[in-house]
Amino acid sequence: MKNLNPLFWWHKFLQLPNERLSKTLLVAFMLAVVCAVIVSVTAVTLRPLQESNRDLRRQERMQEMIASLPGIADLLQGNQDGALEIRIVDINNAKFSTDIDPQNYDQRAAAANPDLSTALSPDMDIAGLGRRANYAPVYMLSQNDELALLILPVHGTGYQSTLYGYLALQSNLVTIAGLTFYEQGETPGLGNRIEEADWEALWPGKEIADENGEILIEVVRGQASTPYQVDGISGATRTGNGVTNLLRFWLGENGFGPFLLNLKTGVI
Repeated sequence: MKNLNPLFWWHKFLQLPNERLSKTLLVAFMLAVVCAVIVSVTAVTLRPLQESNRDLRRQERMQEMIASLPGIADLLQGNQDGALEIRIVDINNAKFSTDIDPQNYDQRAAAANPDLSTALSPDMDIAGLGRRANYAPVYMLSQNDELALLILPVHGTGYQSTLYGYLALQSNLVTIAGLTFYEQGETPGLGNRIEEADWEALWPGKEIADENGEILIEVVRGQASTPYQVDGISGATRTGNGVTNLLRFWLGENGFGPFLLNLKTGVI
């Protein structure tokens, strides 16, 4: 039948005056649907490439940080595996876990899975995470069977984005060897300067805690005046506060704090 043919109705629609409100609304609707499909297909198609680029960026930033640390490059060359050892930490139990393959573990995906993460109450969640994965990878470099460098993945809310980075600790697990961020969306020319080499160079040698174990590391406004402080970036106070909060979270009791204590005292 003629009136059941879609082409019949399409031609009839095209013959409507362009001033007709119904035609305008339908064209707008169809255009919105087409655009939505294109955006969705593009997002799905490009997701693997985006994830690959993110992983490459993460690896590059870690390598750059390690290369800037005095003597670490030589240790890596002397390491029989020629690379850092990756191990999974059970954050809730403050010990290493052998149940998860570190090569295939995705901490970010785990944090979004209620079965693999812990919901944080507002008073605990100083880094603005919402949920914290129960397991996290750490990167270790040893020399003569002794820990020489420990690298912890850290992340938290900045001013305009979530900041993702790595904190490297010296063998005493108190002195910072380096800090680098590989992913952030802070204000260009202000907060995004946390990725600049000059600012990263301020971190080595800083202490994360005092002799009583209290976490004191912080980014301050203006000039640092103690071993626990790092100069803030002018005009980026909120980003600096975000860095302070995420470091204090991950080094504290709800992050790697208990694990670091166990590692330092030889419990694990």
